[in-house]
Amino acid sequence: MKNRILILSLILILSTVFTGVFACTNLIVTKGASSDGSVMITYAADSHTRYGAIAFYPAADHQPGDLCEVFHYENGKLLGTIPEVAHTNSVVQFMNEYQVAIGETTFGGLDSLGSQPGAILDYGSLMKIGLQRSKTAREMIRVMTELVAQYGYASVGESFSISDASEAWIMEMIGKGKHEKGAVWVARLIPDGYVSGHANQARITTFPFQKTNNWNDPKQTVFHSPDVISFAKKHAFYKGSDAAFSFSDVYNPLNFGGARYCDARVWSFFRKINKEIRDNQDYTNYAMGKFKRDGKFADQSANPNGFVSNRLPLWVKPDAQVSLQEVKDAMRDHYEDTPMDMRNDPGAGPFKSPYRWRPMEFVVDSLRYLNERAVATQQTGYSFVAQSRGWLPDPVGGIFWFGADDADGCVYAPVYCGITKIPESFAVGNGSMVSWSETSAHWTFNQVNNWAYSRYNLIQPEIETYQAQLENQFASEIQVVDKQASELHKQDQAAATGYLTGYSVFSGNKLVSDWKAFYQYLFMKYMDGNVKHTDGHKLLENGNGKNIPKAPAQPGYGNEWERIMIQGTGDRLKVPKGEN
Repeated sequence: MKNRILILSLILILSTVFTGVFACTNLIVTKGASSDGSVMITYAADSHTRYGAIAFYPAADHQPGDLCEVFHYENGKLLGTIPEVAHTNSVVQFMNEYQVAIGETTFGGLDSLGSQPGAILDYGSLMKIGLQRSKTAREMIRVMTELVAQYGYASVGESFSISDASEAWIMEMIGKGKHEKGAVWVARLIPDGYVSGHANQARITTFPFQKTNNWNDPKQTVFHSPDVISFAKKHAFYKGSDAAFSFSDVYNPLNFGGARYCDARVWSFFRKINKEIRDNQDYTNYAMGKFKRDGKFADQSANPNGFVSNRLPLWVKPDAQVSLQEVKDAMRDHYEDTPMDMRNDPGAGPFKSPYRWRPMEFVVDSLRYLNERAVATQQTGYSFVAQSRGWLPDPVGGIFWFGADDADGCVYAPVYCGITKIPESFAVGNGSMVSWSETSAHWTFNQVNNWAYSRYNLIQPEIETYQAQLENQFASEIQVVDKQASELHKQDQAAATGYLTGYSVFSGNKLVSDWKAFYQYLFMKYMDGNVKHTDGHKLLENGNGKNIPKAPAQPGYGNEWERIMIQGTGDRLKVPKGEN
């Protein structure tokens, strides 16, 4: 009964955590590609109704006959029950106590496969239950796919990032609709030293078909459902050869939106770290939705089916190893310095905003136009970087770097995977999308970000400065925490857990308190279109001791935008010559 109450209480959060198709971004960095040898995956949980909080599922023992109730993560409906296992792991949102982490993006796929009668497990259930029952990324893939085969798949097509302290995988799955129970799927190991990513468009194309899924063979780098190709042929989704079969092109056929609104976000990450992607115009064209269908792909393999031939590779090798901070910063991207840079057209307004309010498309004079969809976006409920570090004990090695609201203006706070309590500021139930909380990270960071949107090029630089200061401080602190917790873990694991929990709770709560004070400072400084004089985060008086500020600066709109403002106004705004 206690577990049922906990699950029901989480539905208010989870029903908004998993809404919004074509909404999320995942980046994947293998240990050989990272500067410190860690494995990292990211996730931006984007939705206009999404609340930024961390769900916590404590480790638990279960008796024979105990059942796990499965609630649909999008609408809260009870889908059914499945048997519990003897023991379930502790899970912090999307990372468990063994440093296994997962993220997702929805690609949708073929409409006829989007609904499966009687299915019990949707993608959100698979993510949570998989983490509760797995100690490695490979085991996670096996658990998820075996559950789907047994109980059915109650979602549309999904891409998953799955990692542990050694490996990172991308898995793509789509249900079998009304045809059969279960799903077809492919999982590929990202080669060590490479990075990958996905953003609401299926990414796995061709792959080496395996006769069996040997889960215990460390050399097997591809797993898939045995009927992933035959199912497509049976139902006339594909007619070509097995060797030329492409999961993405068959189950999620590429169109303009799949490139421009989705894969372009992956391209923007790849181009930052890989010169070939950055310099190759074919890839830039692809990101902008301009396709080629040559007889050969970029790797010179044949293209007998006429699929898009200039699409992004599934993974790339970075020119230099990627740091944790670079990964965080990649989640803050708005296509700066690319052909899709939003800062310099009229939609940016006078303050160079890299944001466009929704809808994604609009019509003018019967023609359709688009608003760009970048990695960093205003509707993000929360994002994270899950970092797994194999040289440390699991409870210490896994850090769930959590940021509330838009990644551009968040501060990624360290939440260790081995903790037993979530900071109040990040906790489920502390506020919601329809109830305010003065102590919640979600509302505190939304206040700052929405204030910054009003005059982006004036306010955002201050946010970035303080953001960097706090994230650098966290980076220094965890070096000490790692060392202390590792030593404690050798002697008393419970004491180590308590220490990690205390640090994560304190740092998360203090962050929100500090950020709330920062909002108050920013509001006072920039209110009414003025810019008051400051020293640090303190407003300066005029020197008379009466709490009256110095006369503020009034930067106005800038000459470039003022020229736009007077267009079409004739003499209405002109001041006659000789007049003051």
